[in-house]
Order: sequence, then structure tokens, then C-alpha cells
Amino acid sequence: MINRRQVLQMSAGLLASSALRVSAATDTASDAVDLPLIQRPIPSSGELLPVMGMGTSRTFDTSADPESLANLSQVMELFFTGKGKVIDSSPMYGNAETRVGDVLRAMENPPPLFAATKVWTSGKERGIAQMEESARRMDVKAFDLISIHNLKDWQTQLETLKQWKEEGKVRYIGITTSHGRDHSELMEVMRSEPLDFVQFSYNIENREAEKALLPLAQDRGIATMINRPYQRGALFGKSHDKPLPALAAELDCASWGQFFLKYILGHPAVNVIIPATASPSHMADNMFANFGRVPDKSQCEEMLRIFEAL
Repeated sequence: MINRRQVLQMSAGLLASSALRVSAATDTASDAVDLPLIQRPIPSSGELLPVMGMGTSRTFDTSADPESLANLSQVMELFFTGKGKVIDSSPMYGNAETRVGDVLRAMENPPPLFAATKVWTSGKERGIAQMEESARRMDVKAFDLISIHNLKDWQTQLETLKQWKEEGKVRYIGITTSHGRDHSELMEVMRSEPLDFVQFSYNIENREAEKALLPLAQDRGIATMINRPYQRGALFGKSHDKPLPALAAELDCASWGQFFLKYILGHPAVNVIIPATASPSHMADNMFANFGRVPDKSQCEEMLRIFEAL
């Protein structure tokens, strides 16, 4: 349990902006209110995961200079302080896996981590070599989740992943896409293969996944990991300088970022959201959405009306 003041204090000294501001009345009323951590079960096992994860695309693809490492360490510390657990990466993301490993190695006592990456190559032997290298780069003994990135040579890589899962080399297996044009093929794999996770894009502006992907995942008992929750920042172009609606306080949201994340959580088939950031203040803001109330169907409809009127 965490209260609103504790979440605000996570970013003390880091926030020069109003990213986590709340009204005096809301802040005072919440001081004595504990906000529960939002967790959802992985359908294939029942294991609970906090809903706010961390992506690393672009944001962790940095050099190993002291300034970059110090900044990323601060970002990850805020993630863990906010009870985050799922960190997702890929060999496609340049230095991202290595930077995650660098930060983890520098921590005296790293908190519990749900380590996720992807395989992104063709051929069985190349796939195995790439996954083993990812484990070394991210400094994990065994991954909790490995997914096939953007369906690349998925038949070959999935056979290896199924074998690895049987042998205990990985706990969960999945498949991903960040391209809407691949949804049909993705759904065919979801219907025919024993997947634990699927990853795709979904947000308050890009709601294509609501039509078929999310219902299919729910029907098949496949956990969902949501990328691009802010439409690569485009959502903030619409909300910039706009006042938060009254509904935000009802959902324990203190920023538009949290409002957009809570909309995604309003869908019951969503398990984990993985916004990517290299900004400590943005990470603190994201992690506030890990707690509190989740919108029901009617509130999601109202959130959508509010967004479309911006």
C-alpha cells in the first residue's frame, strides 16, 4: 500500500515541473488514504504482476558514460520504488539490454525483477545464441519471459522457446508486434499456439486492439503487454496545457499521463503496460498509475469523450 504523498516524494528534488501536481483539496484528502497496488494475474499461471512495467526501446539505448548511467540508475530506482517489476527489452534496441544489466550490476540489492526480452533473428542456432547473449547483457540467470519480436521467423523460434520452457530455461513465452498490418498473422498464432504473453500497441487514440486482439487474448487466456501507451508522445500534444477533468481525481490520477495509462487499465484483458522513458520525472509520474482506482466501463467511455473533445 502506498499513499499519494509517498508517491509524490518518490520524485522529490527531481520534479521542477507540475507533472505530479494535485489540487490542495485532493492532496489533503488523500494523505490518510492508502492506495492499493494494482496487480493482475498471468492467466496461464495465476502469478500476480504489478500493472506498470518499464520498456527500454530508444530510452536505454545509450552509451556507458557516467552521466548516462547515473540518469538511467535514477530512472530504474524510481521504477522499483514505485513497486515496478516487469522490465522489457530486446536485442533490437541497440545497447538497451546492456544498459539494464549495467544498472542492475551496480545495485547492492536489486529488488525482485520480472526480466523480459525478445528473440529477433532467423534460424535456430542464431536464435539460441542471441537469447544466451541477452541473458549475459541483462545480467539475468534465466529470463522470466522471452517473446518472438515482430513475428520474425516465429515458427523456428517458437519451437526453441517451447523446448526451453519445458527445460526450465524460461518461465513464460510469447510473441509481439508493433505493426498494425501484422495483427491478422498475430491472431492466427494466438489461436493455434500455447502462448503465455502477447505484446502489441494500444492507447486511448489507437484503439484497434479493442476490436479483436484484446478479446482474443482474454478468450485464449493469454497475458497482454501493452507498448506505445502514449502513441510515442503524440497524446500529450492534445492534452498540453489542458486542465485535468474532475474524473481524473476519481481515478487517483494527478496528470494526463496517468489518465492515459488508467484508460488502458480499464480494459480487463490488459496485464502490463510498458512505457519507455529516460526521464526520472516521467518515470515517477508513470509509477503513480501503478496504484489506486481503475476505471469501469462507463468511466472509460467518459475518458474517451473527454479525450476526443481536447
